[in-house]
Amino acid sequence: MPVERVSRGFRDISMSFKVNPLNDDLIGLKNETAIARSIRNLVLTAPGERFFNPNLGSRVSRSLFENMDEITASVIKDEIENTINNYEPRVDLKSVNVSPNYDDNEFNVTIEYYIIGIDVLPQQLTFALQPVR
Repeated sequence: MPVERVSRGFRDISMSFKVNPLNDDLIGLKNETAIARSIRNLVLTAPGERFFNPNLGSRVSRSLFENMDEITASVIKDEIENTINNYEPRVDLKSVNVSPNYDDNEFNVTIEYYIIGIDVLPQQLTFALQPVR
């Protein structure tokens, strides 16, 4: 008997809080864009920043001021994997790649994942982490 897959849509609001001129409502993000924004926000949120959920987020920002090497990249990679696995149930994590970019003093992050519940190709999210005070 074949397994029936139920598709569902995901929606979030844009963090810019801009208003849609057609319906005077907040601009929304759908499916792939909403989940990519959620993953990025989880990685960049430090524990304790969200009210009523002090454990939500990752400790990536603490590692950005350590020596830039493969060991620090491995610590950041593990922290990103743990954060996504614990706080983003809409995705099935495929891989996380963190590599130091010595010239620009940043870590390049590439996250590959599958979205659970909708039929789309595997997604890839790429961004840079820089130490900022």
